[in-house]
Amino acid sequence: MHSKPLIGINADYRSAQGKQPSFSVVTSGYYDSIVEAGGIPVIVPPMTEEDDIKAVLERLDGFVMIGGADLDPRLDGFMLHPTVRPMDRRREVYDRKLMQLIVDMKVPVFGIGVGMQLLNVTLGGNLFLHLPEDVPAAIPHRDPQDPGHRHGLEVVADSLMERVYGEGEIRVSSRHHMAIDEVAPGFRVTARCPDGIVEAIESDHHDWVAIGTQFHPENDAASALDMRIFEEFLELVREPVPMLRAVA
Repeated sequence: MHSKPLIGINADYRSAQGKQPSFSVVTSGYYDSIVEAGGIPVIVPPMTEEDDIKAVLERLDGFVMIGGADLDPRLDGFMLHPTVRPMDRRREVYDRKLMQLIVDMKVPVFGIGVGMQLLNVTLGGNLFLHLPEDVPAAIPHRDPQDPGHRHGLEVVADSLMERVYGEGEIRVSSRHHMAIDEVAPGFRVTARCPDGIVEAIESDHHDWVAIGTQFHPENDAASALDMRIFEEFLELVREPVPMLRAVA
């Protein structure tokens, strides 16, 4: 492996509108966090050819799947809830193909926001489509007027999340209305909001590093402690035999 691991980042996609051409964009917090944690970020824009995506993944040491707009539930056999705002179709088709290849090739992956939701869906889990309706007792998980909205989080023992935050309740940067309902087989919940909503998952596969956070540790409102999630992920990527529970 390189002295610094190469970490891929998918990119958001905006279709052309009026005189504005189509373009890809990545919030700087994602690549800045990878750099600060000791990795080299490699932005991978939407591609269509599976062989091209495989060729890129073969050259990378890990991948961060970024947040963004909503997954289209119709692609998973569910009705479209009126509050769902699907991401651009080109990005979603690419992201789903990319995540499936990451799973098939066992590329170390860290999913954030919708990236975690896609990881869960790809491996057989499903989602709440709108927390205020699906879980009426849930606390607010987003504030349209406050991009730095934070809420409490309860960490599960013996997990990467505990290594980062220690015991007890913490506060994290959160902005979502969809969330994990049924957790995919082979994964365990490692952090929940006090209302029970899943906020972090980790793979139980001994030969594959795969973690996810519903909250956003790359956000400007995140803390220095949140950065340690990226550091822990890169440490796991560097392990010759990646095992989440092998790192003390």
